[in-house]
Amino acid sequence: MSLAFAGMFFASPLGAREVISFNDNWLFKKAENFPKTFDEEWQQVSVPHTWNAEDMQVKKNIFYAGAAYYKKQYTPDANFREKRFFLRFQGVAAVAEVYVNNSIAGKHKGGYGAFAIEISTLLKPGEPNEIIVKVDNASRPDVIPINHTLFGVYGGIYRPVELIITDKVNIAVTDYASPGVYISQKNVTSKSADVTIKTKLENKNKETKEVTILTTLYEQNGDKKAEYSLPVRVLPQGRQVFEQHFSIKKPHLWQGLEDPHLYKTVVQILSEGEVIDEIVQPLGLRHFELKNNDGMYLNGKKVPMYGVCRHQDWWQKGSALSNLEHETDLQMIREIGATTIRFAHYQQAEYIYSKCDSMGFIVWAEIPFVNRVSTEEADNAKQQLTELIRQNYNHPSIYVWGLHNEVYTPYNYTVALTTELNDLAKSEDPSRYTVSVNGHQAVDQASNLNADIQGINHYFGWYGGEIGDIENWVKGMEQEFPDHKIIFSEYGAEANIYQQEEMVGEFGRYFSQFYPETFATKFHEIQWGVIAQHPYLLASYVWNMFDFATPVNTQGGVEARNMKGLVTFDREVKKDPFYWYKANWSKEPVLYLTQRRAVKRVNKTTPVTVYSNIGVPRLFVNGVEITHYRQGTTPVHYIFEGVELKEGENIIEAKAGTKGISYDDKIVWDYSEDNKLLNNYSPPKKKTEEHIGL
Repeated sequence: MSLAFAGMFFASPLGAREVISFNDNWLFKKAENFPKTFDEEWQQVSVPHTWNAEDMQVKKNIFYAGAAYYKKQYTPDANFREKRFFLRFQGVAAVAEVYVNNSIAGKHKGGYGAFAIEISTLLKPGEPNEIIVKVDNASRPDVIPINHTLFGVYGGIYRPVELIITDKVNIAVTDYASPGVYISQKNVTSKSADVTIKTKLENKNKETKEVTILTTLYEQNGDKKAEYSLPVRVLPQGRQVFEQHFSIKKPHLWQGLEDPHLYKTVVQILSEGEVIDEIVQPLGLRHFELKNNDGMYLNGKKVPMYGVCRHQDWWQKGSALSNLEHETDLQMIREIGATTIRFAHYQQAEYIYSKCDSMGFIVWAEIPFVNRVSTEEADNAKQQLTELIRQNYNHPSIYVWGLHNEVYTPYNYTVALTTELNDLAKSEDPSRYTVSVNGHQAVDQASNLNADIQGINHYFGWYGGEIGDIENWVKGMEQEFPDHKIIFSEYGAEANIYQQEEMVGEFGRYFSQFYPETFATKFHEIQWGVIAQHPYLLASYVWNMFDFATPVNTQGGVEARNMKGLVTFDREVKKDPFYWYKANWSKEPVLYLTQRRAVKRVNKTTPVTVYSNIGVPRLFVNGVEITHYRQGTTPVHYIFEGVELKEGENIIEAKAGTKGISYDDKIVWDYSEDNKLLNNYSPPKKKTEEHIGL
């Protein structure tokens, strides 16, 4: 699917509805209390904007978390007195209050879901109107996440804002900021698919209005697939729901990365033959099924669930991203060969879910109920889950709704709340799976038995145990819990590319602040080798695709940073484990020599590791071919042991070919006994209390 086609789903203006960018010409000021004057010390900004792009990323516990204000002027056309006006914010972190001409227009709690506020009665058409948004990202017990521990909640209006202008009869805008149109599907096969489109209408006239709901499906080339018309009477009181039921014959199915086919669904409201409102949404016809001890079936065809997790923040940008940053992340995720993405630990940008539809990724979407329980967050958790589902209901890429991540005591409260969240998700969307995530090894942990799927986060060899402990853990679950649906939702190890070590042990040094990239490489080589052999794990997700900010911690000698990413925070360096997964997952040719940043060598005799998915590589060291190798943990893993280095510069080359095309890779190592003085670290000989995980 082309990028142009993807953009059509949210193009504006749409018929009589106008969707106007409201991103420019804001004034910004940090202030705990409402400023007495708005004349001084204001900074002109455009949104997306955050005030934490630097202070949450460079030094721990020095970031500003509190209140700030945004303001701008808007003059509506004097002829728009009979129109309805809405402000729709795609993301404001974390609590917002919106004022129009000094009157409160609305409030919102939660930094990741969109919200829409009607401002019709507060605006003065033909005159300048002042809009002020108070934003506060201080942690509070009634808004999830309740702290900045696992990740920072970047303050600000950090996603786009739209002004929406509609007729008095319109598709609902304030239904949890959803499109107001919900597309359901069932009985999906290559022969037919049953589709129901539910449209929520409002009528703010004094009298009942007779209108027609006209729904048209378009192919990707613009051809009309089908058209359905429904005359309705819209009463002047309340929000009303109308349904259209139809069957699509010989549908072109949405088949993930293989064939992410999308129809364009246009829902129009017609009055006396004129379009008075219009919404455009994607339609991808598909059916997901997770089979125990087997895996994911999409439209009856088994597809691999090669997964990564994604935090949205970027170095020096925080979460205030453009579509370019989102696109860049998705392209790297596609390059690595991933088929599925866990968007952790919160609702992410609307653009990125749309791109996943058009690119074919299978998506896990979740709310930020993470890390700690306050017993005051229940209402907000339910609100954010409702927003997540309603705003993203029509995205075919999403297969599961995430209810929580690693929340426990008090258990009675947490179990009850998770049960309520599961019931809410099933009421809002019976067609998709639900998942909750456990940070323990035990499958029968109380707060994680109330969803369809249990995700388990574990870091064998990092926070506890040894790397290879994963195998006995998986085998134990296979024997004890054969009827459970289990996903390995997080696994990984820190990797600082500026810390290197030739020989590493079986467990990392979490407390030492020495996080060599080479240990993470070994970690992933062993653990993916096990995961790939156990279909009991229905999917697995590497934590994390990208390094990200942890503003209250220091890790790997770097403040405010988590370095478990396969790619550095600035997206400039793809670490060795990135190429490990690319060789195992991607269909693109990969030939890669590891330890390319471990340049200063201390061992004269050393192994050389090559990743190749294009056959057995040939290895040359200083021009001499090394022919003896052994297979590693997967078929792309080649280890040449006992390689002798010479004093000084050593040129290591790998060569392979496929389909008549030759590939090569080269690195340079420097060997000297004096290099030993440069490395004061060595792998631990045995486990001590220092290395026991949290």
